Amino acid sequence: MPGQLLHDEPADGVLRLTISNPAKRNALDHAILDGIAAALRETDARCVILTGADGMFSSGYDIGEIPEDVFAQEAEKLVAHPFTSAIDAIDAFDRPVVAACGGHTIGGGLELALSCDLRVAAEHVKLGMPPAKLGLVYSHTGLRRFIDTIGVPRTRELFLLGRNVDAWVALGWGLVNRVVDGEEVQETALDLAVELASNAPLSVTGNKQVIRALLEAKWALDPALERELIALRKACFASADFEEGVKAFAEKRPPRWQGS
Repeated sequence: MPGQLLHDEPADGVLRLTISNPAKRNALDHAILDGIAAALRETDARCVILTGADGMFSSGYDIGEIPEDVFAQEAEKLVAHPFTSAIDAIDAFDRPVVAACGGHTIGGGLELALSCDLRVAAEHVKLGMPPAKLGLVYSHTGLRRFIDTIGVPRTRELFLLGRNVDAWVALGWGLVNRVVDGEEVQETALDLAVELASNAPLSVTGNKQVIRALLEAKWALDPALERELIALRKACFASADFEEGVKAFAEKRPPRWQGS
């Protein structure tokens, strides 16, 4: 059964999008990711809150139960199209987006939160990127986002070790903007959203546009190199190690790596 993206308007000019996939710890599937992209294209809200239901922000891509005979194709399809479309929609949205992380925020869920302009986290929350535990080569655009936010040394620690960090460490790194008591996450995010929605629209949208342009200009890659990086990532989806890593993660056992 696919997950859902719930919509409500908790204040004037504020749209809240809630990831709801409780059976899979709010894993991101096609329905949720396509819903995020569509909602951001269609809304006239002055600020958007992105959050998760049932005590979890998101555990990342929903790839744990893909059948073996179509694993590589289906895993790549989920990551390459709907996830990219959702991230691109957040990037292109010209008004502020606030991530309210009331629960653990892992993998693709963390990149989704990082794409937002501001992030509020509950103090009990863990945040992490598990590609090293799964045999996944992460996208160069995703890694760029982390480097822009927390710098090279901490991006290396996050991705090469694959360990989760707690909310207070994430605050020190700049991975989140606020850490609050778990019961205050939604209220704090809403307070920020209301304030953002009340600010001068031309200033907010203009400053977002300038920040985006400056970051993009810094990362201009040679087209041949970019194709090489994309091919490196694409190859990992067909690797035995990626399939084994996901299987071992789901079965809560150490992976048996083959290096291929």
